[in-house]
Amino acid sequence: MQLQFYKYQGTGNDFVMVDNRQNFFPKNDTKLIERLCNRRFGIGADGLILLENDNSTDLSAENVDFRMVYYNSDGNESSMCGNGGRCLVAFAKSLNVIQNQTTFIATDGLHHATLDENGIVSLQMKDVDEVKIASEYVFLNTGSPHHVTLVNDLEHYKVKEKGAEIRYSDLYGTAGSNVNFVNQISKNHFRLRTYERGVEDETLSCGTGATATAIAMNVLGKTNSNSIVIDVEGGTLKVTFEKTTKGFENVFLIGPATFVFEGKIEL
Repeated sequence: MQLQFYKYQGTGNDFVMVDNRQNFFPKNDTKLIERLCNRRFGIGADGLILLENDNSTDLSAENVDFRMVYYNSDGNESSMCGNGGRCLVAFAKSLNVIQNQTTFIATDGLHHATLDENGIVSLQMKDVDEVKIASEYVFLNTGSPHHVTLVNDLEHYKVKEKGAEIRYSDLYGTAGSNVNFVNQISKNHFRLRTYERGVEDETLSCGTGATATAIAMNVLGKTNSNSIVIDVEGGTLKVTFEKTTKGFENVFLIGPATFVFEGKIEL
């Protein structure tokens, strides 16, 4: 059997996209997904995303265009991926599933998104109503769990080594956490490097990590802005939000989503 796939990237965070509206993909085959994501023996990606029809009935009040099913490169289904969500919106448009705006469902609930003529996708993330502030870090969930800490000399920081230490520490148990290392550039501009669980390495970008970082920097008083620029290794993202008495609402992750190539691979 040959699999038709599409490759997309969002600021260097890259994904294998599969149109699974006919439900043919072997979703429980962890080894297959891991092989497809392998950069030497497969297509190569930080994760694999299935675009599926949404058949749920509990969201009948919403017009849901599709469902997002996300797998990390280790083959396991994972929590929300912000850059992956943005890329899936661009993929859905290429399939004529949507035009320039959409509502879709992912593992953390409903998401609204728009796509402009320059390929910039604005993706609404989940509201954040709980932020843990510790002496050396901030922890919050933006669809995925994130540990955020400010560091000096980010350029030479040992992200994979230090990230793995925190990810596998007793602090987060067996579930682990993504780990973000941050340096401030100006009042509303930060640089970010992220260690992602499931990939178990540094990635060029992490959308939920950029979102978590923007909110964390606001909570810590490093910025008063509600529109924050985040430089990642693969480009630049913007995060906007509204700060309310309940927490952070109308949170948007904004950045490019780019088609790379398509092909077929023997399963």
